[in-house]
Amino acid sequence: MLKINHALRPSHLSGRINRLWRLSAARIAAIEKHYDTSKGSPVFTVRGQYTARGWTEWTQGFQYGSAILQFDATGDKRYLRIGREKTVRVMASHVTHTGVHDHGFNNVSTYGNLLRLMNEGRIAENAWERSFYELALKCSGAVQAGRWTKLRDGGYIYSFNGPHSLFVDTIRSLRVLAVAHQLGHVLMDEGDRRISLLDRLLDHAHATATYSIYYGKGRDAFDVRGRVAHEAIFNINDGSFRCPNSQQGYSPFTTWTRGLAWAMCGFAEQLEFLDAIGEQRHRALFERAARATCDFYIENTPTDGIPYWDTGAPQLHRLGDYLDRPADPFNEFEPVDSSAAAIASQGLLRLGHYLGKNGKQYWQAGLTILNTLFDEPYLSTDPRHQGLILHSVYHRPNGWDYIPRGCKVPCGESSMWGDYHAREVALYVQRMMDRGPYPTFYGGII
Repeated sequence: MLKINHALRPSHLSGRINRLWRLSAARIAAIEKHYDTSKGSPVFTVRGQYTARGWTEWTQGFQYGSAILQFDATGDKRYLRIGREKTVRVMASHVTHTGVHDHGFNNVSTYGNLLRLMNEGRIAENAWERSFYELALKCSGAVQAGRWTKLRDGGYIYSFNGPHSLFVDTIRSLRVLAVAHQLGHVLMDEGDRRISLLDRLLDHAHATATYSIYYGKGRDAFDVRGRVAHEAIFNINDGSFRCPNSQQGYSPFTTWTRGLAWAMCGFAEQLEFLDAIGEQRHRALFERAARATCDFYIENTPTDGIPYWDTGAPQLHRLGDYLDRPADPFNEFEPVDSSAAAIASQGLLRLGHYLGKNGKQYWQAGLTILNTLFDEPYLSTDPRHQGLILHSVYHRPNGWDYIPRGCKVPCGESSMWGDYHAREVALYVQRMMDRGPYPTFYGGII
């Protein structure tokens, strides 16, 4: 299990974070200069170069959001210019994309970050620019909320697989519903029926906490507290739950660690949001989900905090006592997923901060992960490599990830979401070190 370093403080990561931002600047500039945008959004690297991989368009917001975060962290206006100009030029289609459940990823990372910076006084106030960002977020929140499947006890935003499918990933895309609601927006339905975006957010998160996360209560033969199913399947004729499933994990009865990480981070953020607006509904359930998933991560991750891609991956047993030593990204049997670590670390830190003195273990676990992630062999230092964080995995079951010559499992590559979330959590810790404004997706709106 994760060996938590209780002596770590945010300031101890200062050197690693400064180095990360120096490397990050070169990576953003290289992608901006050399990536062929006609191929689609960059998704992950192959031999160190970012490439597209058609499935859904869910990573472009991370590309330009990374430039915005770079400006936020360093004050270098070159990256603000990239993030701002490209958001205006290319992100509009993501605002009205009715075919995906990823609006929070694409649009909060771009329009949302720019609005936050204006609210914080980091960029100049401009009424028309503010209105532009706000309108984009309002529309995105409504479009996301329109992907709705009704259940007996609420409902959920369905995944691109169809109305029967609830993905655990979407818990972090709920950010866009939260922002749109706080901006005063609603979803207008047939007969001018006004649908609350906050109600849909709460119903979706309730369904995720109920059906995607396990609590050790004997729900099935594989009910282990904190385990996460990537996908929950429903009968849309009567709104009943049918079974767990997995698209990117090994099986419905194992835990895909990036899905686990999305739940950790998503529920921790929503707890902060509910607290900020004084909303009591489902708060206890959300905290229960956040604690269970964070505990499961700590208990089922190697000592240095970097997880293997699935806690039930079929060849893990060949690694021996793999939870009793640091993860090995170059092993011959199963890949690690550094992107899951980047996402999970932020969930642990936010939950620890939210719980205060009762959350010390989570806070320290988050710092422990970053102490590993922000250094080699995970931090990419080769100037020829366009990625920032190495050893990320996209879709192991489909075999999409590049396996270098001489290796037997994917390793040495980066992903757009892994790099973005590493930057996001680095900015979070930097703000805590500098005693700056506490960073939230709804910054300045509430």
